Amino acid sequence: MNQIGIIDVGIGNIGSLNSAIYELGFDVCLVNDLDTLNNCDSLILPGVGSFYHGMSAIKAAGLIKPINNHITDKKPLLGICLGMQLLFDYGNEGRSNKGLGFIPGTVDRIKEKKSFHIPHVGWNTVTQVQNHPILHGIKSDVDFYFVHSYRVKCNSKYVIGNTEYSETFPSIVFNDSIVGMQFHPEKSQKNGLRILENFCLWGGNC
Repeated sequence: MNQIGIIDVGIGNIGSLNSAIYELGFDVCLVNDLDTLNNCDSLILPGVGSFYHGMSAIKAAGLIKPINNHITDKKPLLGICLGMQLLFDYGNEGRSNKGLGFIPGTVDRIKEKKSFHIPHVGWNTVTQVQNHPILHGIKSDVDFYFVHSYRVKCNSKYVIGNTEYSETFPSIVFNDSIVGMQFHPEKSQKNGLRILENFCLWGGNC
């Protein structure tokens, strides 16, 4: 059984995610140091809040290099919400902040339009645009739960799923052994749990 690590550096409430992985039957642990991270087969990076605060917390925990090593070894990594955004090159919240750089692209505020409230909170549709093992058994155009004010911009080759809210933005992305989701799968009922199960079983190959 794979050891699933949830990176816990104080940038999000991880209780529901930890419980979901455990209830799915997987071995799960909280990761906030080098030794624990190195013992994990797969990593999940959750997060809420600002891009700058998220990167600062990961740096303060000394996990930048270990996470990079995890990716170099082609082990799976899942970014959720802010965790997905941190996978990219830069986040432009207030000022430009450097991200982990695993997927080329930037993070910008959702375009403000009448009748579209920011932050984007609630259920919304994810339309699949590419096949990926993470979506095994998940139909296209089903709803997941979102809470965010910023969204990523990247080349379409990295996009698995799109969502419409004021504009079209990537809601599921990938690059080799890395996947990211702008929504919260742990709050998205059976489809969200299926995605988490798919990730925990995934070996990192597309």
